[in-house]
Amino acid sequence: MSELDLRSALRDARRRTLAYVRDLRDEQLHLPLLATVNPMLWELGHVAYFAEFWTLRTLAGAPPMRADADGLYDSARVAHDDRWALPLPDRAGTLAYLAEQLERTIAGIGDDPTAASRYFSRLALHHEDMHGEAILYTRQGLAYAKPPLPPPHAPPRGDRSGEHVAIAAGTYRIGARPTDAFVWDNEKWEHDVHLDAYAIAREPVTNAEFVRFVEAGGYDNADHWSEAGRVWLAEAQPLHPLSWRRGAQGWERRSFDRWIALAPNEPVVGVNAFEAQAYCAFVGKRLPSEAEWEIAATGGTRRTYPWGEDEPTPQHANLDGWYGELTEVGAFPAGMSPFGVRDLLGNVWEWTSTPFGPYPGFAPDPYREYSEPWFGDHVVLRGGAWSTRARMITTRWRNFYRPQRRDILTGFRTCE
Repeated sequence: MSELDLRSALRDARRRTLAYVRDLRDEQLHLPLLATVNPMLWELGHVAYFAEFWTLRTLAGAPPMRADADGLYDSARVAHDDRWALPLPDRAGTLAYLAEQLERTIAGIGDDPTAASRYFSRLALHHEDMHGEAILYTRQGLAYAKPPLPPPHAPPRGDRSGEHVAIAAGTYRIGARPTDAFVWDNEKWEHDVHLDAYAIAREPVTNAEFVRFVEAGGYDNADHWSEAGRVWLAEAQPLHPLSWRRGAQGWERRSFDRWIALAPNEPVVGVNAFEAQAYCAFVGKRLPSEAEWEIAATGGTRRTYPWGEDEPTPQHANLDGWYGELTEVGAFPAGMSPFGVRDLLGNVWEWTSTPFGPYPGFAPDPYREYSEPWFGDHVVLRGGAWSTRARMITTRWRNFYRPQRRDILTGFRTCE
């Protein structure tokens, strides 16, 4: 990404962020206190604060744009539940802060930026990309309307195979390379892993497949569930995935504020790691480890995307809101990996069996709070969703959530 492209990308990220909230009424910005969301005005202000902190204050030594910014928007200092009681600026004040920060950040990039300027600008960019995706999760979770962004492409038809692809035992390399354009600290650095022979599903598990688990009493049979899964099952008492219901004509899924017929060939979405593990046990399979997932995506070669080094397009994957929502599995043959595994990027984030932890020799980057605080009690997800910005996702990108989260765009594939 050139420096001119970087400036454009920062503006694009901000346009997308604002588009996700522009249609919301003021009262919709005032969210209930929930563990899985942030106050909407806080989230927006935090996006500006983070970019200001790293691109202006840390990099350029500029004074704070707001004297109260640290006490309002620093996520490391302000506990989650306390964010609802803060004296936050109103909508107009928050938007003004976002606008001023963006112009100062872009002006600071300059015509001949240093490596540090490029790094911190990319950090701010991808941080905003992630918070934009979180705003979509919030809108979905609260049954708000889908943001009024018309998809630029008609969804393609899929071609589900239901097959598993065999991958030979061997020693492979995973993780980031020093030559990669932008790297998070939890991706550093590439290292060898030995894998026994395994077979991984060519596509993610579909709604039609998961319906069989539900209708066979999968949520009532404790034998399918891990010990931690049984604890969650007893507390949550689910009967089916979070956004499902039985309608007059069969199973339905809630897409933002609308109930739609459950599409059999779309990937199941919104299930947590315990539900994914239970389904795998039901069919005599398991979840892949993150190393198995990454090797399935790269073909054992060092590549940024399953198809090679060309940047993602709508022909490769369902990313960036290109299709507006979920698409059927197996719809992107151009995105296939060298092993013939499909749908590895986009559509739904995929749970793995791997607890989130450091790679060998881990050291935190300047944004110390990004990875290290979450080691141990989170689980790795891979691949991105339809809501993930294409410029951010790669075959090495490690997302992480607590295993009980089911309010996010998560699915999975099986392994044996």
